[in-house]
Amino acid sequence: MHPYRTHSCSALRAGDAGQTVRLSGWVHSKRDHGGLLFIDLRDQTGITQVVVPAGTALLETAEKLRVESVITVTGEVVIREDGQRNPHLPTGEIELRAQEIDVRSAAHVLPFQVAGQENYPEELRLKYRYIDLRRDKMHANILLRSQIIASLRRRMQAHDFTELQTPILTASSPEGARDFLVPSRVHAGKFYALPQAPQQFKQLAMVAGFDRYFQIAPCFRDEASRADRSPGEFYQLDFEMAFATQDDVFAVMEDVLSGVFAEFGKGRTVTAAPFPRIPYEEAMRVYGSDKPDLRNPLRISNVTDAFADSGFGLFAKIAAAGGEVRAIPAPGAGDRPRGFFDKLNTWARESGAGGLGYIIFEDEGGKGPIAKNLDPSRVEAIRERCGLKAGDAVFFAAGKGDEVAKFSGQVRTRIAQEIDLIEKDAFRFCWIVDFPMYEINEETGRIDFSHNPFSMPQGGLDALNNQDPLTINAYQYDIVCNGIELSSGAIRNHLPEVMIRAFEIAGYGEEEVEARFGGMLNAFRYGAPPHGGSAPGVDRMVMLLADEPNIREIILFPLNQQGEDLMMNAPAPVEAARLRELSLAILPPKPKATTAKD
Repeated sequence: MHPYRTHSCSALRAGDAGQTVRLSGWVHSKRDHGGLLFIDLRDQTGITQVVVPAGTALLETAEKLRVESVITVTGEVVIREDGQRNPHLPTGEIELRAQEIDVRSAAHVLPFQVAGQENYPEELRLKYRYIDLRRDKMHANILLRSQIIASLRRRMQAHDFTELQTPILTASSPEGARDFLVPSRVHAGKFYALPQAPQQFKQLAMVAGFDRYFQIAPCFRDEASRADRSPGEFYQLDFEMAFATQDDVFAVMEDVLSGVFAEFGKGRTVTAAPFPRIPYEEAMRVYGSDKPDLRNPLRISNVTDAFADSGFGLFAKIAAAGGEVRAIPAPGAGDRPRGFFDKLNTWARESGAGGLGYIIFEDEGGKGPIAKNLDPSRVEAIRERCGLKAGDAVFFAAGKGDEVAKFSGQVRTRIAQEIDLIEKDAFRFCWIVDFPMYEINEETGRIDFSHNPFSMPQGGLDALNNQDPLTINAYQYDIVCNGIELSSGAIRNHLPEVMIRAFEIAGYGEEEVEARFGGMLNAFRYGAPPHGGSAPGVDRMVMLLADEPNIREIILFPLNQQGEDLMMNAPAPVEAARLRELSLAILPPKPKATTAKD
């Protein structure tokens, strides 16, 4: 017999009765029933009930065991008595009558309990993550993550993609976040960077003649944490395709993602391919966001003309100054009490807006502060524009440019939540396409890239030479699910002359482009196929499928919100001798600027 186990803790059934078997695992719980001691023995696969009969020498050993001790139990499989069977447990028809118990590792008093559903402070859970991961929900999340990654890998290979591994130690790259730098011991004063993404390497793989590449790629970015972004590191399904159009990229990704979400979605509805394609400009206009949640049916309308030269002075002034007034419908909200509207107005003020005006539609005309100061014909025009009827309401956001677009999107989300319009049990995908190639940098006032600088501009070199840069779109796209951006991607710029001109418009001279991206630029001069790809985030996919709002719940050993590993005490100081070996010196942080109050 194997020294530790003949079966897992989920394997035994009624047909095994009479066998002598051996199980190993953790003491999940203990129950003393008048001399009979019951132990729930747990391993990765499940739980088996162990009974230690009264009057045996084993009873004293079992009574001393603390929960979460690791033991090996040898005994006979027996059928449970009528009324004692557990239909909620796969092994619930049987129990193991202990004949031997070997204590492999005695547990100390736990910082928190594994059994049960009690909530504990996150900092405590992260410090003792190896205990936290024993809990049912956390254990299931990590196993789900593994299964999703295995499915992604199978599906990519079915599309003839080759799995390759790109370097971890590389050079700094303009991906939009701070790099993690690694000092070189051999080359004093020089640094490697951990890759923010394998962007240049996967493009070089295309130049090298690998037709379809993918990997489950670790990426590193020195950026702040948030609920859907882990500080420091994350994983993505990174892939690239040679001789591929945007449609080719979409077809692969739609098949892979719809398949994975159907496989692990537990019956939830998944958008059928082809996914909706929404131009960036339309997304901002209709949804107020470039990552719209399509489970929300509300659509924003531009009603600026209804307020131009109107009696509602505030919005009339905004319209006259070149701003916009956007209407966000609220079907059925007209029957809500006044407190509903006051609550939303308070929320708007707390969000930094001046307030949230509204009109309630009746059989004839409308009511509310705005309707009182607006011609009935204008009120009716707004109702028709928004497709509303008596008993419905409409809210307004007013302002200029991205500010009003963003706020109207927030209002759209909040209203749908308040009146319970968000579709349940569904994964709604869409592509956001036709991103602007350039934008004005608010800090410098100069033209800058708005997305991936290595993207192919629509219209190519001719557009770069002859169009206003701010009117040029790129072959760039995002894939969004339930309002969460899973990935950015693009058809790449594989022509050196186009790349040099594209960077020149953004203020980078040819010498600087050669210095920073010479490796890839030179490669393109030796024959580069048209290519494109994307990189959906694995962590965010698992978050959605596990129905977890916090990304740390689906990562094996995550950092906390401050980017600290509480379990391993990282980051940590390094001894002076090691710094000297790396030719490094520690400088104090730059002092903060003082103010008059200081």
